[in-house]
Amino acid sequence: MEESIVSTKNLRKQYGSVTALTGLDLAIPPNLVYGLLGPNGAGKSTALRILSTLTRPTDGQAIVDGLDVAREPGKVRKVIGLAGQDATLDDRLTARENLRIFGRLSRLGARGARQRAEELLERFGLADAGNRPVKTYSGGMRRRLDLIASLLRAPVVLFLDEPTTGLDVRSRMEIWDTIRELVADGTTVLLTSQYLEEVDQLASAVGVIDHGRLIAEGSPAQLKSRIGSHIDVVVESTDHLPIAMAVLERLTGRRPEADGSHIVVAAVDTVPTLPQIVRELDASGAVIRDVGIREPSLDDVFLSLTGKAVDSAKPIEKQEVVA
Repeated sequence: MEESIVSTKNLRKQYGSVTALTGLDLAIPPNLVYGLLGPNGAGKSTALRILSTLTRPTDGQAIVDGLDVAREPGKVRKVIGLAGQDATLDDRLTARENLRIFGRLSRLGARGARQRAEELLERFGLADAGNRPVKTYSGGMRRRLDLIASLLRAPVVLFLDEPTTGLDVRSRMEIWDTIRELVADGTTVLLTSQYLEEVDQLASAVGVIDHGRLIAEGSPAQLKSRIGSHIDVVVESTDHLPIAMAVLERLTGRRPEADGSHIVVAAVDTVPTLPQIVRELDASGAVIRDVGIREPSLDDVFLSLTGKAVDSAKPIEKQEVVA
């Protein structure tokens, strides 16, 4: 089994009377995107803040690239990058000036910071705009520059906390391409996002946390298979509901639910084909207006596991800065 590059064991974090993490166990392999999902207040940002050395755990252990986060925070900072929800750029400065300052703060030296800034601006398509003040950048360009700033040290592990929030579709896809390039070069990315489609597109593995604890884990396909496909049938009138529901229950082994003339049933263990469904309903005498099979999304998985929509819960996580 491949050794984990990021792991936590019984990780706990208490803020006064509020418990943000209640024993989080993670084991993340290298060279992939790992999506961390959970309702607001579930502990996602707290976990990232601990792993990136911005706050200390109350109890438990966190390891990044073989380094104990609590005992060796200085060494951990040398192998990680972090891009939070809000850009940390100075709007009055140019992209090059921002990156050179970040490079100096990262102890790359004046020459090293200048060289690394030029390399990254060129690689991610911002070289021509490098001398423009950041205040003239679009939202997508700002997020790309913020991402570049987190790469100055060529991190082994990159933590991305909702990196595309508020961006238009084109800008989001540009960030996606950037993340894919980083993974192809050997970087491990731990990603949180409110866009479950984004996690579905990028992540090879997904962990779902709720109330500060891991409640499910697997590839997007594995998680979707837990709840199966959904069969949707619309009958001509409610008079045809009983017979149509009986057919669907026989085909799937699951009890259908009806809302007016609309019937929905999950197909987990037994998934009939669409032609089979149509034939059986037709043979039963039920008059059908519409029928279809809908594959589950990560949104369906999220709702099934947590009982909540992505942004339904109020955040409980507080910030604590560690020098």
